[in-house]
Amino acid sequence: MPSASDAAASRESPAASRESPAGNAAKRRADKIAGRRDELARATLRTLAELGYARTSLREIAANSEYSHGVLHYYFIDKVDLISHCVRLYKTECVARYDDLVAGASEAGALRSGFAERLAQTLVDDNEMHRLWYDLRSQSMFEQVFAPDVQAIDTNLEQMIWRVVERYAELSHSMPTVDARTAYAALDGLFVQALVRYSHGTADAPHRLREQAFELLPRLIA
Repeated sequence: MPSASDAAASRESPAASRESPAGNAAKRRADKIAGRRDELARATLRTLAELGYARTSLREIAANSEYSHGVLHYYFIDKVDLISHCVRLYKTECVARYDDLVAGASEAGALRSGFAERLAQTLVDDNEMHRLWYDLRSQSMFEQVFAPDVQAIDTNLEQMIWRVVERYAELSHSMPTVDARTAYAALDGLFVQALVRYSHGTADAPHRLREQAFELLPRLIA
């Protein structure tokens, strides 16, 4: 015959099993909406990047994509919501690329050359997206609605650069000579200059960026 303690145990269940059907349904719906927002953002990224911030509206974005204005408006409040989501999504994926590089690095020279090469390559491959990001960052100085997203993205990028610097210092048996903010400002400054030059038709801008990043990284450590 089961004891009182056995009976009590049989009535207990893990937290997941105590969730109500309504709670589970709400979570599934939230996950579905989040997935749909990501899907729509990826589908409209290029259109957004081509048009830029100032020339976009949800209606114009819809006209240049396979999705209707009504669908976009259902999932995004306005163009600010869509653009912010697009840039956040892209930059999250961008950060992951460099984190993979850091995780796989076992030699300082390989990390140094790989990082410089990756910066130069993304300047070419993702030129429009980078322009959209800097457009958004500039707009945040005039439109406060962009500020929280821009600050969050900037922080993520700063931390990504710092992980590269720290790992490079570790593999070089050294220590960084600057803080995370300074390292980010130095590399971001080089990237912005290269982006402007490349956008204006300077064909060797990616090559020059690769050289500059390659030269700069050792200067950030002792």
